[in-house]
Amino acid sequence: MNVAIMGHGVVGSGVAEILINHNGLISEKIHDEINVKSILDLRDFPSLSYADKFTKNFEDILNDDSIKVVAEVMGGVNPAYDFVKKCLLSGKSVVTSNKELVAVKGAELIKIAKENNVNFLFEASVGGGIPVLRPMTQCLSANQIKEFWGILNGTTNFILNKMIVDNMSFADALKLAQDNGYAEKDPTADIEGHDACRKVCILATLAFGKHVYPEQVKTAGISNISLDDVYAADNLGCVIKLIGHAKLLENGKISAEVRPTVVTRSNMLSHVDGVFNAILIDGDQTGEVMFYGKGAGKEATASAVVADIIDCAKHINSRKYLDWADGYEGYVVNTSENEEKMFVRITGDDFSAITDIFNKQFASLTENITKNEFSKEICFITKPIVLSILKEKLAEFKNCEVKILHTIF
Repeated sequence: MNVAIMGHGVVGSGVAEILINHNGLISEKIHDEINVKSILDLRDFPSLSYADKFTKNFEDILNDDSIKVVAEVMGGVNPAYDFVKKCLLSGKSVVTSNKELVAVKGAELIKIAKENNVNFLFEASVGGGIPVLRPMTQCLSANQIKEFWGILNGTTNFILNKMIVDNMSFADALKLAQDNGYAEKDPTADIEGHDACRKVCILATLAFGKHVYPEQVKTAGISNISLDDVYAADNLGCVIKLIGHAKLLENGKISAEVRPTVVTRSNMLSHVDGVFNAILIDGDQTGEVMFYGKGAGKEATASAVVADIIDCAKHINSRKYLDWADGYEGYVVNTSENEEKMFVRITGDDFSAITDIFNKQFASLTENITKNEFSKEICFITKPIVLSILKEKLAEFKNCEVKILHTIF
């Protein structure tokens, strides 16, 4: 069976190497041989043993009827969307690691795949090499998924871990992540939460059955997290993690968000360190199930792409059931109206006065309190409270010479 690869970057080269170097092993699994016939890239790779497979013309892949499966590993929406759409319309199955493409155009592409009796698979788009989408849609299919939480971005988890363990500043930890190849030269998509947001969209779509778009998900990153926040959280027995979260509500709508979250050390997610990812899924029959592993990297992500290629090869004359409805305005509720535990740091010149004000205003709202006499600082985690109410309470401090240092909602 002939396949094509669109893109020969980090992931694309990994896909090619696995398909070529593990050809015998893969053939045994599917009782057929997979042949990499074409690789689309604008660059030349004359030193590679498979240099003869490269083309700069997408039409060479599109018009080759012998190519049955195409792996899209270029990234971004354009031109990936146009290429994938044309491949599906021409009767070719497509697999992708492109989380942005799936989050933005997934509903349309799934519909086109269905109409043309081909497959559109994207296991590698969430969690890299962690098998989570297929287990969610198959192994947990007897469950109504109620909620999920996840550390979905290895770059931000690495940065926060360095701040927690090695007392690095955010800037120094980011530079180390870039030096190690964990962060791009422009790290905005990672540190501002956009990458995690796209993964939340995909997970929520599969979990709850309607497409969720990135603009519907309230998203905040970690660029304003300081070492003082990390120290204060540690004194409360917690760590700060960037968490993606979605929940099915009683009215059939969902809440979905990505934000820095103060996680207690008793929570499994608090122990996910470095570039590792973890997704915790709560099913009504299984309870909580956790998926953990490398969330990125050449080999891990390429492994998931090749697994989807193998799945397509096994279903070359049939279509795997993978379907969902498009979303609608108002389907994802405004999380600002949810009751959440929130982390607050305040300070002022008169420590005893702050304590008095604190006790009057927050005695019934707080769960944990720490006081630092040296810095004249109070840090606490509220009991579940609506953000607007907390802001009203904090606003009263402004008349009492109390400075609000930071809040993590």
